[in-house]
Amino acid sequence: MEQITTQEPLITNDAVVLGILVIILAFVFKTSSSNHPFFRKFYSVVPSVLLCYLIPSILNSFGVISGEQSGLYHVASRYLLPASLVLFTLSLDLKEIWKLRHKAGLMFLTGTVGIMLGGPIAVMIVAAFAPDIVDGEGPMAVWRGLSTIAGSWIGGGANQLAMFEVFKPDPNLFSAVIAVDVIVANVWMAVLLYGAGVSERIDRFFRADSTAVNDLKDKIEKYRLGIMRIPNLSDTAMIVGVGLGVTGIAHFFADIIAPWIEVNAPYLDKFSLTSGFFWIVVLATTLGVLLSFTKARDLEGVGATRIGSLFLYILVATIGMQMDILAIVSQPGLFLVGLIWILVHSLLLIIIGKLVKAPFFFLAVGSQANVGGAASAPIVAAAFHPALAPVGVLLSILGYAVGTYAAYLSGLMMQIVAP
Repeated sequence: MEQITTQEPLITNDAVVLGILVIILAFVFKTSSSNHPFFRKFYSVVPSVLLCYLIPSILNSFGVISGEQSGLYHVASRYLLPASLVLFTLSLDLKEIWKLRHKAGLMFLTGTVGIMLGGPIAVMIVAAFAPDIVDGEGPMAVWRGLSTIAGSWIGGGANQLAMFEVFKPDPNLFSAVIAVDVIVANVWMAVLLYGAGVSERIDRFFRADSTAVNDLKDKIEKYRLGIMRIPNLSDTAMIVGVGLGVTGIAHFFADIIAPWIEVNAPYLDKFSLTSGFFWIVVLATTLGVLLSFTKARDLEGVGATRIGSLFLYILVATIGMQMDILAIVSQPGLFLVGLIWILVHSLLLIIIGKLVKAPFFFLAVGSQANVGGAASAPIVAAAFHPALAPVGVLLSILGYAVGTYAAYLSGLMMQIVAP
């Protein structure tokens, strides 16, 4: 397998790229709120959040911009994501969130099992008609590379690197499966975002009881309307100050905690506790929850969630620009494995969701907490309602904890079934 090479994009200046992404967001949200018949009909079919994601991916695919060479995703995921989590959790109702625990947990675990089994099943299916796609010996054994996808899709980047260290695939093989990981995961996220826009129809198919989810959304909306007022500069400065200020605190302590654990308790890397990003997300969410018990909660009335949503949509755009849909042509065989894998994952979720009559929200967030982790699970959750973003965070943290173990077992099963 050849090393994947990248070409110089048309636009390399991140300031220009950021301007393009923000203009795309402005255009999408301006047109989605338009009363023009064309736009009303268009957005009744295509969710606005999906366009915020797909348009940057098209620009990346055709070489206008480059997600790989840009530093914007790192900035958005490390600075804007934690700030948005803080602003979303300011109006958190923990009692209502707790009511969601049973079906949310069940669908998350179903998604985990779907990833664990999906890899070996995909390898078996492809080996039956094209064994050369999933064979190989030593470090070039394809199952070794695929084990890193299992780590990524159950936990995240830290779990993926753990599988890389355990099974040690060839670097060239690893670069190929990274492309499969990113593109298949991002296509699946696009499917979930589309589903969020038509979730009521899907819930009717599942005959789902979405009472608990709707109650939470209604209570948050009622609270917001009760304290809503026109914000002034002081209010907006407070919102941004709290969001980015808490993000700074989270970074400060993450820079202390993660290295300390890595030196004094390195065995805890199995739980991603040596990952700085893990601690940033955990600390930002925790501090946001604590602030929901203070007067900072009143910032919801002057637009805390609105600004948090803007931060999150900038992250959506930077995630979109990571996807190169044209890369599918370079390794079509491995992409077939990835597509079958995610299909097994989705089918298991649909079967269990149908049996327990779970709302699509639980299926989507349970899936994305596995496949996307803390960087994108809140995005899918917020596509249903901003108040639900913390559910995605909490489930993705659980994914960090079980990711290494589940991915290791999946890797061993792929080794057994590989030709």
